[in-house]
Amino acid sequence: MSNSATTSASGSITRVGVIGLGTMGAGIAEVIARSGAQVWAVEATEVDLVRGVKTIEGSTTRAVAKGKLSEEERTALLARITFTTSLNDLSEVDLVVEAVPESMEIKSALFAALDGITPPHAILASNTSSLSVTEISVATGRPSQVVGLHFFNPAPVQAFVEIVRTVVSSPEVVDAVAEFARGLGKEPVVVGDKAGFIANALLFGYLNHAVKMYEQKYATREDIDASMRLGCGLPMGPLALLDLIGLDTAYEILDTMYKEGRDRLHAPSPIIKQMVTAGLRGRKSGRGFYTYEAQHSPVVIADAQTPDPNQTGGPTRTVNSVGVIGSGTMATGIAEVFAKAGLDVIYVARTEDKVKAVRGAIEKSLEKAVQRGKLDEAGRYAALAHLVGSTKLDDLAKVDLVVEAIVEELSVKLALFRNLDEICKPGAILATTTSSLPVVEMAAATSRPHDVVGLHFFNPASVMKLVEIVSTVATADEVITTSRELCLRIGKHPVVCADRAGFIVNALLFPYLNDAIRMLEM
Repeated sequence: MSNSATTSASGSITRVGVIGLGTMGAGIAEVIARSGAQVWAVEATEVDLVRGVKTIEGSTTRAVAKGKLSEEERTALLARITFTTSLNDLSEVDLVVEAVPESMEIKSALFAALDGITPPHAILASNTSSLSVTEISVATGRPSQVVGLHFFNPAPVQAFVEIVRTVVSSPEVVDAVAEFARGLGKEPVVVGDKAGFIANALLFGYLNHAVKMYEQKYATREDIDASMRLGCGLPMGPLALLDLIGLDTAYEILDTMYKEGRDRLHAPSPIIKQMVTAGLRGRKSGRGFYTYEAQHSPVVIADAQTPDPNQTGGPTRTVNSVGVIGSGTMATGIAEVFAKAGLDVIYVARTEDKVKAVRGAIEKSLEKAVQRGKLDEAGRYAALAHLVGSTKLDDLAKVDLVVEAIVEELSVKLALFRNLDEICKPGAILATTTSSLPVVEMAAATSRPHDVVGLHFFNPASVMKLVEIVSTVATADEVITTSRELCLRIGKHPVVCADRAGFIVNALLFPYLNDAIRMLEM
């Protein structure tokens, strides 16, 4: 590496070129200009350039409306950006960040051109999310000054940035880019040059899995997305996130990772390619998994797949009384939720001591709710009045719904469902809170499989809004409809899925966690 390059790398980066002003490139240009650096924003055509200008102007206008920027700061930010269609305008920059289409041919040709235009000290960075930075670097005469600088969408908001070093990247260059990223208010992590790096190697397997769920009609797009938002606390569901990323971009990333690693998790779901071919690329085209009010708009509008909020869903059964079996945290929380909603609850535990412990835990939880202003004294007394404890399953003979929340062991649950089949009245709904066991096996243990359903609450049940309603091949439609309406009645958000290991949340979450462990081991 030349002395001039070393000097620049260890000094400040104040003049930056950004190439490609799509959703990502425009966001990168905005965040760099916001930091005070001078930016040269480059697009291939005047049409694309105008679109990029409008994207940045719209984003900064929204930032002002939200109080994130003042009008004066917005004006100064825009003044620091020079919009151009000529790469030759990058002849004096310290750093170039490219955000052009995810194609090795396009990126290699661009870097070869930049090598002859930019000054010798300039660092060349790729925002690629999956391609080999090493392969891109060899298109230049300065591979030691080439790194990956991978932002995440939306770039002005997301703090995480991956800095990808190749085997020949200069440590001084890597350090300089990391310092530059910190100056943008980002949290950089230096990673090796492997397809998908860290975040996308984990993220896109999860996203692809969600698409397969949707493609197989395992659950609706709304229910898949709501499950991951409410069940895992994510800001956005996987299908909505794919629309934001762009289905064309997602396909290219998955295809690249699959070709390199041959992991079936990254083999693009066929529907992604089909949607891209049909022009359904997500927000950028106005349609993807959802329909948007305009191209590049974040506002979702109703389409043919949108559930009708006025549709009743068919006949239902009356549920005024509930039995809850178990004495653990989940059973206790479920009993509390039903009682607070005004349903009569009989909770059954194995011993009198456990019955007392359940009531004590509910009393304590209700007291905390009063202290936090989430419940008044009248509500607390009313909830407690709806609770009756017992050690006898026979006391559930007249309830409308039974929810079991006992140990996650199939043989124990099967024995319980056989007992409930004999005890409970005809038409009573029998529900399990299992998070992973096959609901159909519990249904088959009874003479009324049409009355058996999964009601998977999330811990703590008194707080978490999500309930997965699990339908077996035998579950009656009116049982599903009743379960959905009951969940709404108790203040929960129901999602419906078929009876498959992990249902929605755990089926998507645990492979993702397992991939993270595998990455650590490797």
